[in-house]
Amino acid sequence: MKNVGQIDKIIRIAVGLLLLSTVFIGPQTLWGLIGLVPLLTAFISFCPLYKIIGLSTVSKEQ
Repeated sequence: MKNVGQIDKIIRIAVGLLLLSTVFIGPQTLWGLIGLVPLLTAFISFCPLYKIIGLSTVSKEQ
């Protein structure tokens, strides 16, 4: 069941890539691996936290 909409996906991918880039550029810390979470949720179109709180950003048209 999808609960992540298109705009939400784009934001998650941008944030995920930004966080992941800190592993290689900038402070070069492994904390940047947290960026994998928004990337994964964007690609599978499902966010477990959204499910828990009953939120969905998928438009009714989809």
